[in-house]
Amino acid sequence: QVILVESGGGLVQAGGSLRLSCAASGLTFSAYTMGWFRQAPGKERELLASIRRTGSPTYYPDSVKGRFTISRDNGKNTVLLQMNSLKVEDTAVYYCAAWLSAISNPGGGVNYWGKGTLVTVSS
Repeated sequence: QVILVESGGGLVQAGGSLRLSCAASGLTFSAYTMGWFRQAPGKERELLASIRRTGSPTYYPDSVKGRFTISRDNGKNTVLLQMNSLKVEDTAVYYCAAWLSAISNPGGGVNYWGKGTLVTVSS
């Protein structure tokens, strides 16, 4: 059984930082592209960052480029998302995801999802 568990969410003031962690089990972690998505109330789920099997390349949309950094440790089956300069509009539930295809944006092709962790950014 594949399980992805996110942690590290919480309440932070605008301009602050958070680091999210995703622990994966039940899969050959190094075979998967890993990514982080988020979904705010009333909005569609959006891809924030992805990282290929070996750690490169990484992908970020313009909305978070320069503020968010994704990394992975294949020895520990974990993927991290460092979030800096957080904005109120970053408030959302953040999800870890895994997909087998070697593409940065899987579209609807995510194989596994975590249950999410809530990030709230206050003004």
